[in-house]
Amino acid sequence: MKLKDKVALITGGSVGIGRATAMLFAAEGAKVAVNSQSAKGGTVAQEINDTGGDAIFVQGKVENPDDARRMVDDTVEAYGRIDILFNNAGIVLPGRIDNTSVDDWDRMMAVNTRGVFLVSKFTVLQMKKQGGGVIIHNASIAAVKGLKDRVGYTASKGAVWAMTKAMAIDYIRENIRVNCVNPGTTLTPSLEQRLQAFDDPDTARQQFIDRQPMGRLGTPQEIAAAVLYLAHDDSAFVTGASINIDGGLTA
Repeated sequence: MKLKDKVALITGGSVGIGRATAMLFAAEGAKVAVNSQSAKGGTVAQEINDTGGDAIFVQGKVENPDDARRMVDDTVEAYGRIDILFNNAGIVLPGRIDNTSVDDWDRMMAVNTRGVFLVSKFTVLQMKKQGGGVIIHNASIAAVKGLKDRVGYTASKGAVWAMTKAMAIDYIRENIRVNCVNPGTTLTPSLEQRLQAFDDPDTARQQFIDRQPMGRLGTPQEIAAAVLYLAHDDSAFVTGASINIDGGLTA
């Protein structure tokens, strides 16, 4: 029960890393506000409640200022505070500079970067009132390593990595720690969907595996375990840091 009596808001909590983190946090005693833009987040919240946990569903788009404010307000209304924010919501669209459309670029910047800014903005205001908290961003190894055909995604996640350090310095005296995780290739529903878009999904899957020095893909649960470490007081001396969880890809 590492997070007993803590309140956590998790964006993009309906599938993959977000879902795994929501379930882990609940198992460790946290009250969890599960966000997603679709109704799927409600299923995760219900599953937590059905297994003895305490969760609510806060639907909304992180890139929308009104939605971002409301998901924070609804969490505080339900539980009185926010101790942990996990900015997990994100999208991946392929492309290089010459073939990435302006719409795709703007969409990734909106969800991956603007969304982190907005939800953090309103959460920080609450954390300052209550005397502190922990913010964890889900960036990517793309923030620190060039990935082929991912220029817009890389730019958006590089911004998140930079924001992590800036926010950590800005709020260090207000007892707000800010860190990020940089997952490597992780077997999530989003990745499965992208693999199926290839002409030969099995070959594409093997190519993703082959580039991993460890010889396999990561799991959402492995990423969630690192997020738990950063959320817990075990990491009380850690701020402005990024943890690469990538099977050795950046080694």
